[in-house]
Amino acid sequence: MSTPDDLTRAVEAVLFAAEEPLTIHEIKAHLGDADVRPVLDALSEHYAERGIALVRRGERWHFETAGDLAHLLRRDREEPRKLSRAGTETLAIIAYHEPVTRAEIESIRGVQISKGTLDVLMEAGWIRPAGRREVPGRPLTYATTQGFLDHFGLASRRDLPGIDDLRAAGLLDPVDLAMEQAEVENRDEEA
Repeated sequence: MSTPDDLTRAVEAVLFAAEEPLTIHEIKAHLGDADVRPVLDALSEHYAERGIALVRRGERWHFETAGDLAHLLRRDREEPRKLSRAGTETLAIIAYHEPVTRAEIESIRGVQISKGTLDVLMEAGWIRPAGRREVPGRPLTYATTQGFLDHFGLASRRDLPGIDDLRAAGLLDPVDLAMEQAEVENRDEEA
């Protein structure tokens, strides 16, 4: 790798042949201890207006189809499947209480959940097994994934809306609001 042109070509080849996005350290493992950061920046700029782009996601680099051309490669249009109410409730419980076991989810929801509900959420890439709880029976716990955060446009779980945000958006179930109001009225009568 004596000239920058050879290094540029080598970095391109490594990234093109990679099965998954690579870190700078992983790229260097193929090329020796070359300084690849300036090469990656130059390649990224070079490919910016082309049909493919060199992009950085987190600390990993890869080639992908230019966003404005992605529609040309879609063969079948995927119809988004609407998540069932049970799926939505389960996902919310996991997001707000993670890591959480199946029994804890059922306790919060007040009904049993079918295994299919968790499977659908795992297939969507929104939840993952998060280890086992150190209690008798060692139940499996579930947590949200980076895919969940990406899909819902969240930087972290701290960005989840609070109860006041949900109430203001009208997203709370009217039955829940009525129960909450009844509790407030009962406390007022007892006082």
